[in-house]
Amino acid sequence: MSLQPVIDYETIFLHAPVGMCISENRVIQTSNEALAGMFGYTRGQLNGLSFLALYPTMDEFLRTGDRIIPIMNARGRYSDERIMRRASGELFWCHVTGHALRAGDPLGAGIWTFEDVSEKRPVTAELTPREREIAALLVEGKTSKTIARQVDLSPRTVEMHRARLMRKFSAATSSELVHKLMGVQL
Repeated sequence: MSLQPVIDYETIFLHAPVGMCISENRVIQTSNEALAGMFGYTRGQLNGLSFLALYPTMDEFLRTGDRIIPIMNARGRYSDERIMRRASGELFWCHVTGHALRAGDPLGAGIWTFEDVSEKRPVTAELTPREREIAALLVEGKTSKTIARQVDLSPRTVEMHRARLMRKFSAATSSELVHKLMGVQL
């Protein structure tokens, strides 16, 4: 006689190997142990906390929210890699994926996962908030024109930010810059 395991979804959620949370209007309603540990909080500290606390700056929090809305409205889900901030202030690269629970309410109730990718991609240079945003979009393979449209800048301004990033990362080409941003050794 074999015993069937009892599936306890709360236990699975709490102990999943990837950071997870349920949010409502960009406020964490409940989170798991992996998310709390990744960001340097306890679960109790995260619950009820705005996602703002996980971003390097208020501006990045606001711009990311603005960028997410049309994508979530079109697809119901969103995914990117971006620089986030731990409770200690340390910045790190994080892969973030979210799914809206209600169509037409992209920032309302949602399920989000967070994966720390800093071992593969360390933050090695002091970057401005705008440079972090441009870097994240370059890593996604976006062109300067596409980035310019997405963040409401001129293509020339995006090129200036790219040039600064290339200097900061000692990259001779745009391809080399993307590799360095991704932590790939050439």
